[in-house]
Amino acid sequence: MIEVQAQNLFCERDAKVLFDGLNFCARGGEIWQVVGPNGAGKTTLLRIIAGLFQFYEGELGWKGIERGANSPLLYLGHRAGLREELTAIENLSWLAALHDQSQENIPLALEAVGLAGYDTVAVADMSAGQKRRVALARLWLPGKQVWILDEPFTALDKDGVALIEQRLREFAQEGGLVIYTSHHKVDATSEQIMLGTFKEQKQ
Repeated sequence: MIEVQAQNLFCERDAKVLFDGLNFCARGGEIWQVVGPNGAGKTTLLRIIAGLFQFYEGELGWKGIERGANSPLLYLGHRAGLREELTAIENLSWLAALHDQSQENIPLALEAVGLAGYDTVAVADMSAGQKRRVALARLWLPGKQVWILDEPFTALDKDGVALIEQRLREFAQEGGLVIYTSHHKVDATSEQIMLGTFKEQKQ
């Protein structure tokens, strides 16, 4: 089973301690929500988990997956991460190739997020919500076992939020692990990592 375990994580940035003595163990089939006020270190923690930020102390270990060029982790930042001059399909094809995801289901992925017919529209001509949907269409592409998502509901309307909520629950039911930041709780059974006070972190 997929598992990531953190023991006594400590991180300081710009002379500010973000978290200290942080412990958690997240497994496949679970949804974990990272919560806390602005500046508490939520994005930094996600980047540590994803292996994108190395300036921390403590132990962080994975079981059940191999890290490397074909990493089974999918990280989506709070920005869409799209190239404005490219179309939706071109962006997804480029990202899928870059991150070792299959390109076969890209048209179906766009349809799933409500962008059927937008295949050839340049991202520059899309609304903020549509751009977010293009980025989140990668959640419908196979090949990843862990989703690490920073504010996935940003710029989405009510229907978009409900769509992504359902997709996250489906992925967890299939054995995937979801770790995300948001003030929005996907499921009543979701686990939480509380940032913001040392008392919360050491529970």
